[in-house]
Order: sequence, then structure tokens, then C-alpha cells
Amino acid sequence: MSIQDQRKLIESIHPFEMLSATTMDHLMSKIDIAYYPNGTLLISPSISSIAFYIIIKGSVTEYIDDEIHNVYGAGDSFDADALIYGDTKAKFIVDEDLICYEIKKEDFLDLMQDKKVQSYFLQDFITRHQQLKEYDQQSDLSPFLISKISDIFLHTACVVSGDTTILEALHKQQELRAKVIIVKEADGYSIVTDTNLRERVLLGDNDISKKISAIASKNLITVDIGDFLFNALLLMTHNGIKRVVVLDNEKIVGVLEQMDLLSYFASHSHLVAVQIDKASSLDDLKVIDKDFRNLIVTLRAKGVKVRYITKLVATLNFKIYKKVFEMCVSEELRDKCALIVMGSEGREDQTLRSDQDNALVIKNGVDRELFSEPMMRLNSYLLELGFPKCNGNVMVSNEYWRRDVVSYKELIEKWTYDMSDESVQNLSIFLDAKCVAGDCELLSELTEYLHSRFHARDDVLAHIAKAVLNFETPLSLFSGFVLEKEYNNRLDLKKGGIFALVHGVRTLALQYEIKVTNTTERIKELNNLGVIDKTFATELIESFDTLSSIRLKAMLEAKTIEEANFINPRTLEKNQRDLLKDSFKIINKFKKFMSFHFHLNMVV
Repeated sequence: MSIQDQRKLIESIHPFEMLSATTMDHLMSKIDIAYYPNGTLLISPSISSIAFYIIIKGSVTEYIDDEIHNVYGAGDSFDADALIYGDTKAKFIVDEDLICYEIKKEDFLDLMQDKKVQSYFLQDFITRHQQLKEYDQQSDLSPFLISKISDIFLHTACVVSGDTTILEALHKQQELRAKVIIVKEADGYSIVTDTNLRERVLLGDNDISKKISAIASKNLITVDIGDFLFNALLLMTHNGIKRVVVLDNEKIVGVLEQMDLLSYFASHSHLVAVQIDKASSLDDLKVIDKDFRNLIVTLRAKGVKVRYITKLVATLNFKIYKKVFEMCVSEELRDKCALIVMGSEGREDQTLRSDQDNALVIKNGVDRELFSEPMMRLNSYLLELGFPKCNGNVMVSNEYWRRDVVSYKELIEKWTYDMSDESVQNLSIFLDAKCVAGDCELLSELTEYLHSRFHARDDVLAHIAKAVLNFETPLSLFSGFVLEKEYNNRLDLKKGGIFALVHGVRTLALQYEIKVTNTTERIKELNNLGVIDKTFATELIESFDTLSSIRLKAMLEAKTIEEANFINPRTLEKNQRDLLKDSFKIINKFKKFMSFHFHLNMVV
């Protein structure tokens, strides 16, 4: 490896990239290259650390109490804490012949005089985790800056001929709900705005029977649909205008409003909401699907936390559910039932649409058959809108998930006393239920009933909680992670981390009768009740955010829903790998907490 390559490797490790050129030159002159054979014990409670190690080739495993705590591979570094504090509870053992850079202890401690380096290595998990995230997001703005006009919502263009009367043009504008009137004339296009109407009709001498061309403004400013949004913003700013007309091969395809453009750069979420509210048919809603993806990409590129993206997406999805509900259920039946969503939708943890999990609660005494055909239609509409079919058939089209309050209470009794795998799964799904349309008091009654079934039943709760141990956290001897061979040596984020955290928090929420369904909000409530302290709560939230963020990136790149849970850690930037390892450590810590809290070692 050349000196230049060596320097690039050191600079790729945060926070060394923040060192001045002079300090980096001095550091490079002090670094040694060392070799350690497989089985070497580098650091332990009885062997003091002599250097800060940066791995070129090979791997090292960190053990605490004889359990794997972390695995370090090429590009990873360790262990600052052992150098700073002079001792450690961990053992670092070479498990694959190691070639590494060494920064001697005294040289590393000299580096700690740099306040940026010092502030990083002396931070607690939470602060360090957040700093790594900020560093990771610094290079993620390019998708946002290269968004094109074709990516944004365009208003319908109202185009009329120059011979059309002002009154006729106004009627067409109202029918299309257009912001402006575009006038097609022999020599091109002109435009009629609210200002033209006010100054040349209301305050002028033109009456509504005259030709629309009499009040139109020339020099219409247009942009091509393939141009960049940023260029459109510059064009509006330069000309002091509020809108531009969008062309596709010289044909008018819509109008881009300044407010919409500025909102897009902010988030453009309200535009999606407006489109949903205005939708009068299934086709209107179908058009919105692309906007959802654009919204997620834009917010992610701007560094918005995934938990805020998922809440926003959930709110918009709920609006779609309600709109479809109103399309399918007659007005006289809407207050006699409650449409609920469950699973990730109910937890508001969903970004891109995954399997449907929905059900219908019907008021006691109302004929269930009245809802059979509307729910079949609702399910088919959702499928057309891109909400995938649930493999477990947890959908309103399934009669099992379409029943009255009394019948649901009987079902809850069965789940809570049966405790079969299927019952525990159904119970877990229902615990995340959220009402999106109809009479939501019907679900509130069932939620109260469900929680009342678990008073002083810690044995049953322990049985439910044990599922957090179903899957191993994927830290291993293989490049630091456990990879799934059947999935091309990728890592299962859902099984390896997200499931344990979501299910464990859900079980604790059931035990302490916490009614909110969102995972982050449940963690906050557990902290408020004193079940977990603030530091642990923040660690869990940050870890969940990291896992969700990495999964979201995988979902945006995946071709199928199944692929979205699997990532290849080797393709991640080093900072992302560090964030992922930190998060898995917290997942392991949470599993130990759950084991102690529910005495899971006693559960058969």
C-alpha cells in the first residue's frame, strides 16, 4: 500500500479526517505497521493496551464476559477507551491473521489534545452516535439538488384559444381548478393571471363578453419538464414571477407554482395531502404513488430522521385509507364500523409500503354481511394503489378480520389463553392496531379490553416476550456480521435487530398499559413510567432510527419487498458500519434487559 493510500485510509476514519494537514503529516510519520498471528490476545483486563489499532487485513473479536461484543474487520479501528481510561473489561483476540496500523499510546494521547478528536472519543454512545449520523449525512444532499421538474406535482393547465370569451375561459378555469388561464394564439402563448383579471376586468373597461386575448400578458415564460427544479427556482427568482409553464416537446403539460416549488424544497408533503383530499376517483389516487416515493427520497436526502419521515408517510397513508373507505362504504354504514391498520402501518414505522395488515371492527347488532362486498372492493382498491397483499391474509377481505366487537373480544380471550404461535402472532399484530376511518371508539373499547386481560399475568407476558430471543443479533466472526448465505451473504436487518426491539417494546407497552402504538413513542412512555432510564431510552431510539434508516436505503434500492430487509454491510460506508455495530450492541443490551425483566431463562 502506497503512502498516499495509507493516508486515505487514515483520513477515512472519523474523526481523523478533521485533523489539519500539519497534524496529519506528523501522525503519518509516527504510524507503524504490525502483524499478529491468529489467536493473539492483544488487550485484556490484565494486558494493557499499547496502541490504537487500524485494521488493514484480518479480524479481531472483542469479548466481554466471554460473550462476543464486537468484531472488527478491514478498515475498522479500536480501542480508544482502553488507551484513554487505562483499563478495560474486554478481551481483544485476533481470530484471523492481523495486519494493522498502530498509533502508539503516547502518540494517540497527544492527538487527544485536538479538541475535535477529544470531543469525539470522550462522548457517550448517544452523542457519538448522533455525530456519526451527521457526518454520514453530509454527502447525501446530491439527490435533492439534482431533482427534476418531472419529479414534482404540476397543476393542470387551462388552455383556451384567443377567440374564447373571458366568461367561457373563467368557466373552464373553474372546472379544471386551474390557477391561471393560458391563451393559445397564432404567434404563441400568453397568460391570464388573477392580476390581469383584477386590473383589466374588475378595475378596467373590459367586460366578460370580450375575447380572453384582450386581457392576456405576452412573453410567457416556460421550462422543459426535463430541466432541474433548482433552475426553475432561479428562473422564478430572476424574473420576479410566481409560476412557469412546463413543456414536454413543445406541448404544455402543466403549470409549476412557486409555492409548490418552495414546498418541495422544504418537504412538498402538503402537496401530496392536497392531492389526496381533492381525489374523487381511484385513478386520482394512483397518480400520487410516485409523489410518495419522491417525498421519501427528498426528506431522506435532507437528513430528516427516519422516525419523522415514517410519521409523515403514515399520516398520508391514513388519508388514503380514509378516502378509499369513503369510496367503498356507503355513508349510512360509516359510523357503524371502524377500519383499522395494524403491523408497521399501525405503529407508524412504515416508509415504503409493505404487506397490508388491516381489519374491520363492526358495531354490535349490525349485520356483518353488509360489509362483505364493500371490504372486498376496499381491498382490491388498495392492491391497485400499490399496497401489497398480506401473505398471512390479514386483510379486510378475510372474514376472520371482519367481525363485531363481541366477536373480537372472544377472539382476544382465545389469543390470551391459547398462547399458540399463531395466537401470539395475531395478538402482536392486533396490539399495533390504529383506527383510520369510521367510529374509532369501537377500537378503543377493544384496546381497553385487551389490556385488562393482562393484569397480573406476567407469566403470559413472559411467554410473549420470549420471541425477542428468537433471532441472534448478527455480530460474528465473519467480517463483523452474521451473513445469510441463502441471500447472497447479506445481513437480515429485520430479524437481526428491528424485530427484537419492536416486539420487546410492544410487550413492555402491553405490560404497562401504554396505548400509543408507535415504537418511539412507546419507548418515551416507558421512560416516563420509570421502566427504563432516559439514557437507555435514547440509546434505543437512536439505534432504532439507525436500523430503520439503513433499511430504508435498502428498500429504495430493492426490487422486491423481500430484498428490502437484506443488506451487504461491505457496501456500507465505514461510518454506517460503525453506526450499525453500535446499534446491534444496544439491541444485545436490550435483549439482556428483557431476559432479566421477564426472567426469560425460566420460560419453557
